[in-house]
Amino acid sequence: MINIGIVGLGFMAATHLRAYREVEGVRVAALCNPSGRNLDGDFTNVTGNVGSQEPFKLDMTNVRATKSYADLLSDTTLDAIDICAPTAGHRDLAIAALAAGKHVLCEKPLARTASAAREIAVAAKRSGRIFMPAMCLRFWPEWAWLKRAIELGTHGKVLAARFRRVAEPPGWGLKNFFNGAESGGALFDLHVHDTDFISYCFGRPRSVYSTGYSKFSGAIDHVVTQYHFPDGPAVHAEGSWAMAAGFGFNMSYTVNFENATADYDIARGKDSLRIASDGTPQVIPCEEPDGYIQELRHFAEALLTGKKPSVVTVDDAVTSIEICEAEEKSVQTGKTVNV
Repeated sequence: MINIGIVGLGFMAATHLRAYREVEGVRVAALCNPSGRNLDGDFTNVTGNVGSQEPFKLDMTNVRATKSYADLLSDTTLDAIDICAPTAGHRDLAIAALAAGKHVLCEKPLARTASAAREIAVAAKRSGRIFMPAMCLRFWPEWAWLKRAIELGTHGKVLAARFRRVAEPPGWGLKNFFNGAESGGALFDLHVHDTDFISYCFGRPRSVYSTGYSKFSGAIDHVVTQYHFPDGPAVHAEGSWAMAAGFGFNMSYTVNFENATADYDIARGKDSLRIASDGTPQVIPCEEPDGYIQELRHFAEALLTGKKPSVVTVDDAVTSIEICEAEEKSVQTGKTVNV
């Protein structure tokens, strides 16, 4: 049994805690939050934009609670640390956990800057510990289906792809999210999912051209990016948390293959993924658990077997931040930026 301690007890921690209930071989043994909030395991008032919104309370029997991160790291019964704290703290929290000999799962984005992300990567490699960035989209059933279809060439090569992830401003963690210098705005915190998935499917782009604007965080709250792949498909993505109140959240994609068009929209529920080919559109059922459960199962497998994660690596997370930085620079300068 692998014992895990979670630091940062907001929406992502509640999401991970729900998912851990479906993961064999691990248990949450400790919670840490310097502010003291939610250390009683009561996440009833914690909400977010994806996943279950049902009130959640963790049974705190045999679960240690502390405000001190140093105290958490000194606990020799803990094998791994799950970092769900705001982005600004990721570098220091991750490096300290690795130095303490802990395995680490770190929520996205890996860091606010590429330089900080690279520092984490260096520390992870030197430590010899398991380090996994929590890029849940790579594990989301309908997105994992798309990755397989691209790899296998099931419908021919990809000619064009469009990804969209848009929402009203987050209603939680406002002190963090509304400080764009630390959170990176929607570009780094929300759009990073699609930037990462695009590089997962098509590799590192040669350059990006982005337009966008800041609405409330001081960073980029709405972005539209064209990714340039030499001899590759036409790929663009839109990310926003600048939609009007009441809009909610939506994620979708449309990918045009040589012989078919795949279209996903979370708003369609069980019919979210459709494919059109030869005049016969059909729904593609994806019955696997959601991306959070699959992601944590992958992490648990790595911990239990000692094999490094294969679906996402720390270098992948660094690449996504480097691309996001290029997108940010492109918005600011109005120019194409090499990656």
